[in-house]
Amino acid sequence: MGISLYATRLILNALGSTDYGIFNLIAGVIAMLSFLNNAMATSTQRFLSFYQGKNDLDMQRSVFANSLLLHLVIGVVLVAILEIAGLFLFDNFLNIPAERIGSAKTIYHFMSGTVFFTVFAVPFNGSLIAHENMAWVAVVNIVESLLRLATALFLASAAGDRLIIYAIFTMLVAIASFILYAVYCYLKYPECRINHVGSLVNRGLMKELTSFAGWNLFGSLCSVGRNQGLAVLLNLSFGTVINAAYGISNQVSGQLAFFSSTMLRAVNPQIMKSEGANDRERMLRLSMIASKFGFFMMAILAIPCIFEMKAILAFWLKTVPDYTVIFCQLSLINICANQLTIGLQSAIQAVGKVKVYQIIVGSTLLLNLPIAYVLLRTGFQPYSVMWVSIATELIACGFRIVLLQKLASMSVREYFRNVLSKEVIPTLAAIATAATCTTYIVHEWRPLFTIAASATACIAGILLAGLCKDEKAIITKLISKILSFPKAKQLAKTIS
Repeated sequence: MGISLYATRLILNALGSTDYGIFNLIAGVIAMLSFLNNAMATSTQRFLSFYQGKNDLDMQRSVFANSLLLHLVIGVVLVAILEIAGLFLFDNFLNIPAERIGSAKTIYHFMSGTVFFTVFAVPFNGSLIAHENMAWVAVVNIVESLLRLATALFLASAAGDRLIIYAIFTMLVAIASFILYAVYCYLKYPECRINHVGSLVNRGLMKELTSFAGWNLFGSLCSVGRNQGLAVLLNLSFGTVINAAYGISNQVSGQLAFFSSTMLRAVNPQIMKSEGANDRERMLRLSMIASKFGFFMMAILAIPCIFEMKAILAFWLKTVPDYTVIFCQLSLINICANQLTIGLQSAIQAVGKVKVYQIIVGSTLLLNLPIAYVLLRTGFQPYSVMWVSIATELIACGFRIVLLQKLASMSVREYFRNVLSKEVIPTLAAIATAATCTTYIVHEWRPLFTIAASATACIAGILLAGLCKDEKAIITKLISKILSFPKAKQLAKTIS
């Protein structure tokens, strides 16, 4: 996360606000590809985890082979759609300086290549998550971050069109990630060693996978479409500098969501395996735990960052584009809202009935675009679109709760008692602490103190009022394990 944020600063300085805004407008979908990748990987991971719960290796091999073929087709279709759409985007539609149109068209083609390799890597990523192999996922993530840093450093002294160079290196990073995932899975997991995919193609399974992945893709594209649709609307109304501010806000929220998304990636296989083993009670309990701790892991850092955003951006970027502060603050509030039901999304995936869910929730998220269009056309400020995004996200949360009650008999009362009500005190404690620090402390190092104090207050609130009995038992057991190590015992003895 630290490397990625530093690389963003270098890239913004190397490209300038206008070119950085162009990149986030034309190829900004790349910033959403990690979300798209994870959402689509859920399809493969769900079926692999489900059959792992049943100890059926033959079906795991068949699931992987069919998924590989399916995502190859999806990758080709998405590239074709993007290239056809590209024929119409640049002719008096997007608000791009005339002298940069040629570069914008070029990076658009490289974006299409990035999309293909990202989508084709999905089955391998899903296999790693199904096997709960977070170590190799972490290795690949670190390699990606280092490659992006190398790109940023190279851009600072590169000759030629830096915008095109950045697009080329972005695609090369996607190719490198695909190779790392594919080679490792082929060597490590027997279900991934497929010599003849055609011999394992199962029409019934392919139909089920296609339906499942197709509706997941629809939901993912609704979310990506909302974000990129807002980028286009902002561009048409205010130009590319606003796209730079919006792109930075997506970068900030995406990086701060890293901890909760990593936690969810670890919990997801257990949610799917529990459903595969016909243990729905455990599946629902895990989904609630994931929702609560996903929110906590986001709120611990997001709340103090919201209060200190101006100082953080000034330190991070040096030159801060207009409206970046308010965009970043609202973007963090939006993603905190999403975390309220993040585990319930996994539960719905585990049950497997995703069609109605994706139609309702996806359509709700897309409502952001027509409402934002009306607001911008009637003279509202550019950040008004983020308030609409927060509102539609909260409505989507309500739909997730109701749908999981219908699909899996989840108790709404239990969700409110064990999740939402437990989040109130830690959240208020963090907000009150951050507000006090920013109101009464005047010092150049205040942001560090605010983050530390607010995070401490939030964690204290979690330990005192945010945990259920079984969660307290798990944490107590974990602390006891840590203290049982000889070095920890010696340290505790020394401190005492």
